[in-house]
Amino acid sequence: MGTPPQLTAEQRVAALAKASASRKRRADVKSQIKNGQLSIDDVLSLASTDEAIGKMRVKELLESLAGVGKIRVISLMERLNISPTRRIQGLGRHQLKELRNEFVKTDSAVIPGKLIVLSGPGGVGKSTIAKKLREKGEFWVSVSYTTRSPRVNEIDGRDYFFVNNEFFSQMISEDKFLEWAEFAGNRYGTPQQQVEDALRQGKNVLLEIEIAGAKQVKAHLPQSVLVFLEPPTWEELVSRLEGRGTDGEERRAERLELAQEELAAAAFFDVVLVNDQVESVVQKLIELAQN
Repeated sequence: MGTPPQLTAEQRVAALAKASASRKRRADVKSQIKNGQLSIDDVLSLASTDEAIGKMRVKELLESLAGVGKIRVISLMERLNISPTRRIQGLGRHQLKELRNEFVKTDSAVIPGKLIVLSGPGGVGKSTIAKKLREKGEFWVSVSYTTRSPRVNEIDGRDYFFVNNEFFSQMISEDKFLEWAEFAGNRYGTPQQQVEDALRQGKNVLLEIEIAGAKQVKAHLPQSVLVFLEPPTWEELVSRLEGRGTDGEERRAERLELAQEELAAAAFFDVVLVNDQVESVVQKLIELAQN
């Protein structure tokens, strides 16, 4: 074992100050947990970006929760195979998921939001509807990840998170998607944690996703409401797809063939809306979430 590096007086002072600030940060967070200002889910999310919180021991975190005694903490950590000295930043993704699931039931003071899943054939106007709902503030609109390239006027982080195939595959392996599907040669996925957090906070959530993905969501969350968006006519849908100008002739033909198959899936959905007037569809979706 080598000799530890010698610190200058300034470095020692800086290290001590940093350690003191980290201890205070952890103490403040534990106090907020006890007072109900922060949930365990909030803290686990903070730990991914806040070094001081990441270094908090899991045991300290659990013992800060109201109504959670030391015996339950020991039992829970043994059941989840978490070492008594484990820090939050050292938890595996399955341990994080199990901890969240363990305490999701404690957020009973908030009435969960409603999950509306909007789907339909390509070119039917799903993105336009989602944009209008986002502007009105009636829904928390999930932003999906995709491997396709941005279209004109699309902004990363607002319309989609545009990522490469390698990053998308990594998210799949880490079980970070509520659903994911391949459409027209590209992959699309809905981030699971953000959706579940918003629902637990009582927010109505809108997912604008492809049909295969909508079916996955219904299987995982049966309480979700699937809404199928239809074009006024087939001719109108053809006109919209051909007017995009982002696809070559072969790709347009593939999209039209796929659209015919997708229209046949309407019977699987809970609600079917015809997109003849955008504002009318937006209002119907708001009413659906409020009922």
